[in-house]
Amino acid sequence: MSIARFWRETPRRYNLGGSKCTECGTIYFPPRAVCPACTRHRQSIEKMVPFQLSGSGEVLSYTVVHEAAEGFEMQVPYVIALVKTDEGPVLTGQVVDVEPDRVAIGLKVHATFRKLREEGKAGVIHYGYKFAPVDEPDRGPPSGPPAAAVPASSGARDRAPA
Repeated sequence: MSIARFWRETPRRYNLGGSKCTECGTIYFPPRAVCPACTRHRQSIEKMVPFQLSGSGEVLSYTVVHEAAEGFEMQVPYVIALVKTDEGPVLTGQVVDVEPDRVAIGLKVHATFRKLREEGKAGVIHYGYKFAPVDEPDRGPPSGPPAAAVPASSGARDRAPA
């Protein structure tokens, strides 16, 4: 992705800004100009409004990456998950601040903003959302050091709902 395009999309990336159809109530991320859920798409033109996602959700499915793409070799293993947000949209993101073997379908997570990568020799840093487990009394805290002390990481072993 070009640097210019990345910066144009920054508000969505940093704020999880989506859109909501005022006709049917469907919420989208990233935002859409027209609602494909409405029976007549044209009825949603100019009726899509900005909507802020909370960032809370749960893991629907995930994989643990062991063979990383170029530039991410030092981060393996890392978890990539499909996260169904509380508002409905499903987002793909890395799960951080937890050991890969502690990730499970149904794990409650919340969006957190972290470094995604550096681009080129100039070292332009790209930031975006990842997901971290929500501490739950019955699950115990996630393993590893606190979020502030952990550098962003990524990796994957296939997992799917049974």
